[in-house]
Amino acid sequence: MTELTGRSISELKNLISSKKVSAVEVTEAHINQIQKYEAQIDAFLFNDFDAARAEATKIDALVAKGESLPLLGGIPVAIKDNMCATGTRTTCGSKILENFVSPYDGTAVAKLKSSGAVLIGKTNLDEFAMGSSTENSGFKTTKNPFNTAYVPGGSSGGSAAAVSAGFSVTSLGSDTGGSIRQPASFCGLVGMKPTYGTVSRFGLVAFASSLDQIGPFARSVQDCALTLLAISGHDGRDSTSLPDDYRLKNSKEPLTPGFIEQIASQSASQNLKGKRIGLIKELIGEGIDQDVREPILKACAKLEAEGAIVEEVSLPHARYALSVYYIIATAEASANLARFDGVRYGLRDSDAKELHAMYYATRQAGFGAEVKRRIMLGTYALSSGYYDAYYKKAQQVRHLITDDFAKVFANFDMVISPTSPQSVFKFGEKTEDPLKMYMSDIASIPANLAGLPGISIPCGFSQNGMPVGLQLVGPALSDGTILQVAQGLETILKVDCASPFIAKIKSN
Repeated sequence: MTELTGRSISELKNLISSKKVSAVEVTEAHINQIQKYEAQIDAFLFNDFDAARAEATKIDALVAKGESLPLLGGIPVAIKDNMCATGTRTTCGSKILENFVSPYDGTAVAKLKSSGAVLIGKTNLDEFAMGSSTENSGFKTTKNPFNTAYVPGGSSGGSAAAVSAGFSVTSLGSDTGGSIRQPASFCGLVGMKPTYGTVSRFGLVAFASSLDQIGPFARSVQDCALTLLAISGHDGRDSTSLPDDYRLKNSKEPLTPGFIEQIASQSASQNLKGKRIGLIKELIGEGIDQDVREPILKACAKLEAEGAIVEEVSLPHARYALSVYYIIATAEASANLARFDGVRYGLRDSDAKELHAMYYATRQAGFGAEVKRRIMLGTYALSSGYYDAYYKKAQQVRHLITDDFAKVFANFDMVISPTSPQSVFKFGEKTEDPLKMYMSDIASIPANLAGLPGISIPCGFSQNGMPVGLQLVGPALSDGTILQVAQGLETILKVDCASPFIAKIKSN
């Protein structure tokens, strides 16, 4: 049954609907893959295989009745453990929530379930999604399936590793400053941050509310698009959720099942011809690893050969994006994480004799070093006498970055850059220098600040044999167009980014 892992959504659905295999067999194949290799990867914080088998059995009952499969019917999917799912622990990779069991489903999780997905487990992450390597988890360190001496990226490293290792077909992560796109790049996957408001944040434990967005990981653009379609849509419980009619009226290429089938069936030239793509000069020069830059430039040459127009563009205020992000994100984190006080849920230090002493002891024991660092940074930026100098100024520069994008998109369909400025790094290389770690996100952060959709797709390999990702960012609501171009790029680049764990299956 292991040959059922590493397959696409459409392949598995065709096999299930034609009764060549059952949904239970597909689920068992992925469970077997997890049982074989999870000890080497440590992608998951929690699995409930019995519940997964029960969901797969329901899908087989639909097939037996002759009913059509729902969008993700019988497809094993993993979710990052900062999303609430009824009856399962939702820890956010933190000791402060180690024993918290969610009483409800977040909207994205509920939509996965209603689409027929089989939830295979909850994945590891940097604590409260704060990190770029998954080394900040309070419980374990996830390894990169291409080489377990290297990090999988972060903060959604567990979700990326689960798909890369064949433990699930797709997975969900959250992206606040690149936490889907950067791990996708490091693990040889497609990873997408949709337009802010496209996917409800209800049930996503907040890090920075104006930046957080849920999105998919997959091994192909088509699987990414199908998973995004399953989880997107308006939700009245999220005040920032975009109305469905607004998205459909204002999107050049509305995301629909028909559109996804169309872009998958078209040739690369059809998807790429005439598209105007700006190469961000600030993200291709100094500070970018040579073995990251070269695959990007080769990909640009292939784009031009297929009829796309690629020209260098400038985002002059992008140089400030990292500084702006680490003021705004930490300020919002400081406010959001104040709720973890030991009173209502989560860890409580019961030995403290006074209320404020209990707060202090609980947070001291429950929060890790990186979370404490960001809370302190954010509290300082919001404090009296410093608010205008830091937080207000950061918001003003955020508007300038957004305006830079708007000026470029007046003439270009989207922009292109490396997903990460550096190639995949080994464990421990950046942990002693937080600023060095933060630099991993310089290419991905601008899209979050402006609320724009961005996608990372594999475009080659670095000198150490690890994957390199290419990022496309477009105007708000251009998610469909980005997927169209990404599909064309995927076709012409023909990068085989199967990890050794998937390659073993294909060679059998």
